[in-house]
Amino acid sequence: MTTLAAEAPPFAPAATPANPAVARTRLLAIDALRGLVMLFMLVDHVRETFFLHLQVTDPVDANTTDPGLFFTRLLSTFCAPTFVALTGLSAWLYGQSHTKKEVSEFLLKRGLFLIFLELTVICLAWPTQSFEFPPERFWLQVIWAIGISMVALSGLIYLPRPAQFAVGLAIVCLHNLLDGIVLAPGDSGYALWAVLHQRSVIDLGMGLTAKTTYPVLPWIGVILLGYACGPWFRKGSDPAVRLRRLVTLGVAMIVGFLVIRYLNFYGDKPWFVAETQLRTVMSFLSLTKYPPSLLFLLPTVGTGVLLLALFEKFQDSPALPHLAYLGGAPMFFYILHLYVLKGIYHVALAMYGPVKGTVFGVDNLSTVWIWVFLLIVPLYLPTRWFAGVKQRRKDIWWLKYL
Repeated sequence: MTTLAAEAPPFAPAATPANPAVARTRLLAIDALRGLVMLFMLVDHVRETFFLHLQVTDPVDANTTDPGLFFTRLLSTFCAPTFVALTGLSAWLYGQSHTKKEVSEFLLKRGLFLIFLELTVICLAWPTQSFEFPPERFWLQVIWAIGISMVALSGLIYLPRPAQFAVGLAIVCLHNLLDGIVLAPGDSGYALWAVLHQRSVIDLGMGLTAKTTYPVLPWIGVILLGYACGPWFRKGSDPAVRLRRLVTLGVAMIVGFLVIRYLNFYGDKPWFVAETQLRTVMSFLSLTKYPPSLLFLLPTVGTGVLLLALFEKFQDSPALPHLAYLGGAPMFFYILHLYVLKGIYHVALAMYGPVKGTVFGVDNLSTVWIWVFLLIVPLYLPTRWFAGVKQRRKDIWWLKYL
């Protein structure tokens, strides 16, 4: 069971069409980018719901996976890296109007709150999960990973900015050197290592287990680098300089990925020349997400950086404010869409039964995409309403946690 959505804290106010002064700031691009990856996430979770009988491996098997399914899955890989990086950036923006101590306290409390949500509300939300609590297995996924990363960032923000870059780059670039360290249950430090870097199962006792789907060490590096880049977005900073930096960074990351991947010596499992050019390209793009390899993070974060520059450059586009509504209330959208999909799945299961082995599923990938387009408006309207409530009711302190 996987998820690519993540909750980035709405430190920055969500831009709205009714507020042109806000909508034309650098913050609109940030919220719009969050909103776009929420839609990418929706694609992946609809796939998870109705194509559960055709699970993909990590990395996706380029030899056997249908190309349509491969590239549908590939689209969603931009979600988690973009959200985690924007979480760090948003934390820095929050610090423009708060003390470092206040930022640290908020990150700590918000991170713990996200961990709590993952283990309770979200754990029960997955379409095929029963409503019994506690479940036999807790899936420690992206909300858990962002929560842990925020807790870590609450301490790391006290480092000097050069040290933040150094630590973040060291984690992101060098953590694959640790891939050879594999611990077994019963080994000293097994549980901690499973949380940090080894996708595994932890026995919690009393018949309960936890699956560390999202080992957190690389995500801590990503959130820290997002925070360290915050001064580029300082209030009153030159947009032209910022755009030039973003484009340079994004292009450098993608070129770096192409060079390192082509050389096939580090950063992920090797690619291979297949029987067809398409399968060869699929092999080249088949990257490890759990935990995210260096070569997974370079093109995904790099593309996110370029999209952020693009959105800021063309922020008069009529589509951006609507995307910003989704990006202004991402946790609301995240929980809402999971429970909507859960409801649809169980209705279909009751009507048609487990037509794909033990689960309900559809025959064609095109049906998945049809459901995505059918759900966009019903999910967008309540999310837009909630984003507006958050924008208007800043006196309700607990809304920032939702």
